[in-house]
Amino acid sequence: MSTLFDTATPNPAGHRDARPEQVFSERCATRIVDVRDPDEFTGELGHVPCAELVPLRNIPSASTSWNRDEAIVLVCRSGSRSGQAAHALTASGFRRVVNMVGGMLAWNEARLPIKRASR
Repeated sequence: MSTLFDTATPNPAGHRDARPEQVFSERCATRIVDVRDPDEFTGELGHVPCAELVPLRNIPSASTSWNRDEAIVLVCRSGSRSGQAAHALTASGFRRVVNMVGGMLAWNEARLPIKRASR
């Protein structure tokens, strides 16, 4: 079971914030949702290994089938869109939501491994 939510920093909006290094340590033990558009997911910055793509505009409909008690890490390019998604999920009753601060820009800056899906 992932401990990422428990070790992430509380955010006043109700979710938690985690650095890329924290997410990396549990990347395949925690559900990671990338909220960017498909061309960004497969683009230059790549994506976190084990991440699933659910563009921000699809979060409301996609999340209806998700477990509200499961830890979910949200990722985007810089942390802004994933922060919006984290706020929305927390407001709709999700209890273990984590925003990866700095997004894929910070992930790449930390020189963590990326994956690029085929186009």
